[in-house]
Amino acid sequence: MPIVANWSYPTAIRFGAGRIAEIAEACAVAGIAKPMLVTDRGLGNADITKKTLSFLANAGLNPGLYSDVDPNPNERTLDDALEMYRTGGFDGVVAFGGGSGLDFGKTVAFMSGQTRPLWDFEDIGDWWTRADSDGIDPIIAVPTTAGTGSEVGRAGVICNSKTDEKKIIFHPKMLPSVVICDPELTVGMPPHITAGTGMDAFSHCLEAYSSPHYHPMSQGIAVEGMRLVKENILKVYERPDDIEARGHMMSAAAMGATAFQKGLGAMHALAHPIGAIHHTHHGTTNAVVMRKVVEFNREAIETKIISLARYLDIPGKFEGFCDFISETNQALGIPKTLTDLGVQDPNIDRLVRDALADPSCGGNPIEMTESNTRKLIEDCL
Repeated sequence: MPIVANWSYPTAIRFGAGRIAEIAEACAVAGIAKPMLVTDRGLGNADITKKTLSFLANAGLNPGLYSDVDPNPNERTLDDALEMYRTGGFDGVVAFGGGSGLDFGKTVAFMSGQTRPLWDFEDIGDWWTRADSDGIDPIIAVPTTAGTGSEVGRAGVICNSKTDEKKIIFHPKMLPSVVICDPELTVGMPPHITAGTGMDAFSHCLEAYSSPHYHPMSQGIAVEGMRLVKENILKVYERPDDIEARGHMMSAAAMGATAFQKGLGAMHALAHPIGAIHHTHHGTTNAVVMRKVVEFNREAIETKIISLARYLDIPGKFEGFCDFISETNQALGIPKTLTDLGVQDPNIDRLVRDALADPSCGGNPIEMTESNTRKLIEDCL
């Protein structure tokens, strides 16, 4: 039976096949009269983008399109988008696409009425309070991949082009007011993107589950999110038109981003600088380092992982869970090492420094130090 639902946790989510047809109604709910649809270059001319724009235009909303977002967007691209947004008189953003498009679109809406520079709002302490909350325009999020969960997140990852660092820009009002999760929009994903984004969702759930911080709601969501990925990722990889499995993967993506309010860890602390410097796909990078990070954290999480393996019906306790990661990656065509992923001649000193500076490392169950982080990176290579 097709799944159709309306959810209001963590925000209002319209979930189900074909629900992109409700995009104009979603704009009305969000108070958007003239939306700018923000997406990446690969989707700018795609049929699903044209269809979405036609729904908006037919409702008399006169939408605009910004489609110059690259896989690791930076502040220079953001300046171009903001110029178009402001001069065009837009009053809200439809963030459309994978993690990059969603993060970037949310940041456009956030920065649309700010006077301070972008980096003043990095996710450090209470820096978000520097923002003029009245200068943040409404956001509707429409994911076209099932991985990052950015559609239910309160932040955006933007690269600093001068330092090659990924920075997390945070504000509570960056949480989209309406989300449309239509699994039909994910059918056209290339297999390697289906694989990488799906394992990204798994990594979010796994790192949240492993984090030592206290958040029992996130803990429960993380466990069920991993079950959905385990049972459906190979289905969508092998049968891209399996809408039911696609829907379960979209749920898992949103669940992962909800769960990681509890914390992330070394997977993301490594993946952020590696992606910024070597331009690797974020979710795929998480998948490549996943087993090594779980083994790195064994002393602190072995009991948790044994319980998780039992729930997920994975035999072999801790070692069996690690084997499950490797076997799933292999079935999805994910490279075995960072070297295979394309990380050639890395500056390990730089990667160690940036990993330890990344906010994600604070949620790792084993304290990350210069010496153990270096060894972890070397093991992943």
